Amino acid sequence: MTDVAIIGGGISGLTTAYYLSRAGIHSTLIERQPRLGGVIQTETTEGCVLEAGPDSFISAKPWALELIHDLGLAGELIGSNDHLRVTYVKKGGSLIPLPDGLMMMVPTRFFPLLATRLLSWGTKARMAMECFRFRWGDSPQDDRSVAEFIRDHYGGEAVDYLAEPLLSGVYGGDPERLSVASVLPGFFDLEQRHGSLTRGALIVRRIANNRSTRPLFQTLRGGLGKLVEALIRAAYPYMEVFQATAETLERRPGKILIQTTCGLVSASHVVLACQANEAAQLVRNVDEPLARLLASIPYNSSVTVTLGYSKSTFNVPLNGFGFLVPKRERRRVIACTWVGTKFPFRVPEDKVVLRCFLGGGDEAILGESDKDLVAMVQEELREIMQLSVEPIFTRIARWPKSMAQYTVGHRKRLDAITARLEGMPEILVAGNGYSGIGIPDCIRTGKHAALRIAASV
Repeated sequence: MTDVAIIGGGISGLTTAYYLSRAGIHSTLIERQPRLGGVIQTETTEGCVLEAGPDSFISAKPWALELIHDLGLAGELIGSNDHLRVTYVKKGGSLIPLPDGLMMMVPTRFFPLLATRLLSWGTKARMAMECFRFRWGDSPQDDRSVAEFIRDHYGGEAVDYLAEPLLSGVYGGDPERLSVASVLPGFFDLEQRHGSLTRGALIVRRIANNRSTRPLFQTLRGGLGKLVEALIRAAYPYMEVFQATAETLERRPGKILIQTTCGLVSASHVVLACQANEAAQLVRNVDEPLARLLASIPYNSSVTVTLGYSKSTFNVPLNGFGFLVPKRERRRVIACTWVGTKFPFRVPEDKVVLRCFLGGGDEAILGESDKDLVAMVQEELREIMQLSVEPIFTRIARWPKSMAQYTVGHRKRLDAITARLEGMPEILVAGNGYSGIGIPDCIRTGKHAALRIAASV
């Protein structure tokens, strides 16, 4: 019998195994894919560092940085080129830069807001007047959709051309369904305290400007795959990898039995570091109410299409980090990152790399052939960027049901999941389905699971 079974070999499961190993606790990591790392996958092609999944993490959340320092990778950290940070939004036939001073979709500088061509004068006036909004009464606002929340403060155009494209690039979801309390908890709390998002954001920015600040995004010089490799090396003395598909769990006195496609695994604890809908299937025979709660967390799929070009033939300037395509302007491409502008050390001087994102509720995109995906992306780049040259290489990554959707009521759902698990302390969950979808959040959940187990043995 192993000490701990971990189901899922992505960043959450690997982090769990690593922190268990630091406590001297053995684990068996059950992963059906032949490689570890989940959506983190890096390759180098013609000198270009290419990410098939996430390319970085938000530096304001500390857990990824703490892990990187623990693993001795601090010397590999690089930051985004924030002095070059401009993000464009497609409107009509043009790419229009987001105005300076936005905190997500909340304005903190008024002259750039007045000057932008992205929003109408009516929306600009409404956004300017929002700072005079005050909180009434003592009762807190209920959770509601992001679209309803932003529409209430800034109007429908702010939803269409700020909130929707920004959140589609991160969550791949619909702001009409996403929960503001779970997706934008900071802004939700600002509303509770100040009434006005703008006034609250100005206070937050003033405090932040008085502190030392890191780049907005950070990553590793050789790609995030280096983090996966370091985790595997560090955990291996105490971690066994079992390539199989977990099928069911069974609770027995003092142990958990996991039936897999390659046999039975017995453990004192199990960490479900897989997608919540997969965890639901595993626990259905253990706790049906818990299974229903886990199954109620939806997921969207995504596809990345990366195109590499010779710089000598590339005919378009890349003055920024890339562009977003709002739903009302969208065909299939949601966003495009201009990799060499966003990060140093990723693209050599003689190359250009564009990384395009598709999906965001468009599940049919998974069924498109590689040839058709490249063709549709090239067609849209010709329309949006007037890019007419052919790529010298392409890479495609499909990520079925990889992006958790925190729909309205997610906090209550999460509270109910936590309550069910309190009666089963030998079963824990980790991953992007619960309290944050980014790499730092996944690391936090894996570390939390490991520390809880270590405290109980």
